[in-house]
Parts: sequence; structure tokens; C-alpha cells
Amino acid sequence: MVQVTGNYIQKELFDFTNRKYRAIDLFAGIGGIRLGFQQAFANNIEFVFSSEIDRFARMTYQANFSEEPQGDLTTISPLDIPPFDILLAGFPCQPFSNAGLKKGFEDARGTLFFDIAKIIEAHQPEIIFLENVKNFRTHDQGNTFKVVKEIMEKLGYQVYAQVFNAKHFGVPQNRERIYIVAFSDQSIHFEFPVPPNSSVKVGDILEKNVASKYTISDRLWQGHQKRKREHKRKGNGFGYSLFNNHSPYTSTISARYYKDGSEILIEQEGKNPRKLTPKEAARLQGFPDTFEIPVSDTQAYKQFGNSVAVPVIHSIASQIMSYLPIQRQTHKY
Repeated sequence: MVQVTGNYIQKELFDFTNRKYRAIDLFAGIGGIRLGFQQAFANNIEFVFSSEIDRFARMTYQANFSEEPQGDLTTISPLDIPPFDILLAGFPCQPFSNAGLKKGFEDARGTLFFDIAKIIEAHQPEIIFLENVKNFRTHDQGNTFKVVKEIMEKLGYQVYAQVFNAKHFGVPQNRERIYIVAFSDQSIHFEFPVPPNSSVKVGDILEKNVASKYTISDRLWQGHQKRKREHKRKGNGFGYSLFNNHSPYTSTISARYYKDGSEILIEQEGKNPRKLTPKEAARLQGFPDTFEIPVSDTQAYKQFGNSVAVPVIHSIASQIMSYLPIQRQTHKY
């Protein structure tokens, strides 16, 4: 491992059995990726740094992990980050200015991945875990994924990527995302987990007694129906989506859910449909009921819409961990 020469210095070798893996959580949101890794690694992981720019997301993170992430990652020097073994990041999808790796890191300059790459270069962690939207692989005619992959390979990593759908991991939501795993140990030949295809339905995540405020108004319901009719006349499928207890899964919940809830409406007998409650939105992403929601409904919808399907993260993290004791018996530092 390259020696870190800033505020933190390289430490002596520790045996795997004597020290936990150290992880950092970048673009952390409310900690969904962290939660999945903690579930998988149990007592074998500790988090030494986190960063999230949104102040409301930091509040939720603090309430659940007793740690407030630092703010804007672009203002933080890689040398001010403690030594770590695992880098986690659910970073935004942004285009790069050049095709291919004509200028190395310069291809990523001006994007948030550039900040991740600088941290990787400075610390050379053993494992990198990235999550992004499904279209990341084809974004900007495939150039975005190509640059990210080639930068990590030039930094000495073996890179693996797979698209998974949350509905195959025990949550009733149609949510496809790409997951990228990279190892510094070139001898590891990683295979992603096989989805368990657990049988679930929307009714499994719905609360029994829901406040009337979540029922949409007559005006909003009429507006949804009018827009759907207009879209249908134009020959497209846009408009509200309605689900019930027996539906196998919902649409993808997004950060805009707080606006009108149109992508996921729940049928009610004798009433207008209703929006999901924040707790149901959390369950739809696989968060446990013990996960605290200290913010307003509006912020909660944004946060869970921006977050990850925790069971998918848990499954991949468990698979990552299964390779580590077999492939390597010592920890660097």
C-alpha cells in the first residue's frame, strides 16, 4: 500500500483476525450502503470517515449511526482522510469531457468521480464499491463507465460490474442499479451473488393504520387521471402507477416522490389512492423498522428515493467478504 504522507502515516501490518476492516462512506446519503456492509461484515468492519453534502441527509445519518458525515467532499483533501481498506460510494452520474483515457485523471476532472479517484490514488484501498443508476453503463455512449473502469484499472484494480434488480432480493420494488466492485488483489476472481428471488408482495411493506394525510386530494387524483388519459392518447405509458396488497412490486421510488407520489400510489377501498408513508418508503428500500427518520416527510421521501436497496448491498457485501479470508490472511497498514 502506498504510504499516506499527510496527517496520517502508514502503520505496521496487522493480522486479519486482530483488526477490523476500516471503511469510508462517500456521497453517503442516509447510509444505505454502509448499513448493507455493516449487516454483512458484522463486527469485522468499522467506519472511519463519511461525507455527505446534504444537511438533512446528514441529520438522518447522525440519528442512525451516531456520526455526522463531513460536508462537501470536493473541499476535503485525501490526506485528511484516515487510512482505510474499503471505499464505498454512491456517486452521481456525470459525463466526462474526453473519450477514453487520453489524459488519465484529466478525463475525470470536473466530475465527482475525480475526487474519488484522488482518494483511491492516495490510499490504495483493498476494495472499492460503487453504486449508480442502471444507465451508467451506457451513459454518454458508454464513455462514462469506460473512463471510470480504466482509471481504476490504471490504479491497479481488477474491476467487476453487474446490474441487479431489487425485486429479486426480497423487496417489492422494480429498481435496477449497477454495482461496481474492484479489488487491489489481482488474484481474486470475483463473482457476484445469485439473486435469491425471494417471494414478496407490496402488502408485505404496507402499514396497517395510515393517517388520512397520505390520501391524495380529489384535485390531485383528478389531475393524475387526466394526465394519464392524455398520455394514453399520445400512445405512451406515462402517468400515475397504482398498486395494491397483492402487487408483486412497485415502480422505482425516486427523489421526486415527495411532489405528488404519482409513481407509486396505493389503492384504498372507497377512497382516493394514497401515497406511501415514509416508513413504507424505507421498507421499500429494505431498511429495518428500527431505522430512525428524524426529518420531515418531504425530506424523508427525497432521502429514501435517493438511497439504495439495502438487501442488494448486503448480498454483494456478503459475497465480497466470502473472498477475503480465503484470498488473504493479513491486512495492510
